[in-house]
Amino acid sequence: MPRRAGKVVKRVIAPDAKYGSLTVAKFINKIMLRGQKTTAERIAYDALLITAQQLNSAPVEALEQAIGNATPLLMVKPRRVGGATYQVPVETERGRGRSLAMRWLVTSARARSGKSMAEKLAAELTDAAQGQGATIKKRENLHRMAEANKAFVHYRW
Repeated sequence: MPRRAGKVVKRVIAPDAKYGSLTVAKFINKIMLRGQKTTAERIAYDALLITAQQLNSAPVEALEQAIGNATPLLMVKPRRVGGATYQVPVETERGRGRSLAMRWLVTSARARSGKSMAEKLAAELTDAAQGQGATIKKRENLHRMAEANKAFVHYRW
C-alpha cells in the first residue's frame, strides 16, 4: 500500500481453461507451489471432480458452496491505543474473505492425512460444503474471537 497519493492496481487474472471461472483460476493459484501451475491445475480439477461426485452437483458449484461456507464475515485487527494493543473486530471485505477461505481450504487439505493431494483437497472441499471440517472450525474460531472482543469495536477507524 502506497503511503502517498496513488492507487494499488489489481492484476487481472484470466479465467481457467476448463470451466472458464475466475474462482477456479484463483483457487488453482492458491494451490500452486514453486510456480508449478500444471501440477496445481491437475490437482484442482481432480479434486473438483471427486467433490462434485460426492455432492451430486456441478464442480464449480461445489467449489463455490465450500468457499461460501468457509468465508469469514468478521475478523480481528490489532490496534495500538495508549500503549495497549487491542484486537478490534472488523467486517471482512468480500475479496479478503474469499481469499482467506481459499487459503484455509488448501492449508487444511495439506495438513490432512491421505493418499494424494487431490483426494485430501476433495475431502476438505466436501467437508466445507457440508459445514464441517478444519476450515469451518477455523472460521468459527475467528468469529468467536471477534465476538469476545466486541467491547473494543469503538476503536475501529
